[in-house]
Amino acid sequence: MIDILPSIEIETAAQPTHAVIWLHGLGASGEDFVPIVPELNLPKDLAVRFIFPHAPQIPVTINAGYVMPAWYDILSLAKDARQVDLVGIEQSRVQINALIEREKSRGIAADHIVVAGFSQGGAMAYSVGLTYPERLAGVMALSAYIPSVDGLASQRHTANQQTPIFVAHGTQDPVVGLALGEQAVDWLQQHAYPVEWHQYPMQHQVCWEQIQQIGGWLRQVLR
Repeated sequence: MIDILPSIEIETAAQPTHAVIWLHGLGASGEDFVPIVPELNLPKDLAVRFIFPHAPQIPVTINAGYVMPAWYDILSLAKDARQVDLVGIEQSRVQINALIEREKSRGIAADHIVVAGFSQGGAMAYSVGLTYPERLAGVMALSAYIPSVDGLASQRHTANQQTPIFVAHGTQDPVVGLALGEQAVDWLQQHAYPVEWHQYPMQHQVCWEQIQQIGGWLRQVLR
């Protein structure tokens, strides 16, 4: 049996009919994006359960092996690529899939669920959302990258070929360079995914304009 990741949950109304599983970045926690929920301006009649899971604590090679919250180990920070732990990605994918399954057991259909993430969490959103065997409502990747193009190409599932994908990135990002975000979008477009690309004059963060556009996108895909 798979242990369910500890999470923070926020419900915008009683008896949620939709869910957003939002994955934090390296070294952060599920608390990071909780304050954004009221800023999304979702309709009062749209009952959404936001799930903000906490990543496991593991040693991270690029940070001198220090133990911190991470979805997988990062072995190298090459300029336009990442050398990552594929086994760790698969382990986290199984755990995040278990969160989706739990929402389904609570009565929320797969096509009413969005998988979202920031930075390393966005990399996991790609890894989960495009390989999940049932249609999801949407995939959102913020300031992120595809951790393994070869792995995603071999594991992607046709169920989410037409699932809307929201991608956003800062043009001055010193942590996950803009080129990595653009490479992800290029790959998605080459494989005929319906991707929506946004870039903002910011660093490795989110901004007000971005939050408003995320809210508008969620209103569309969750309806």
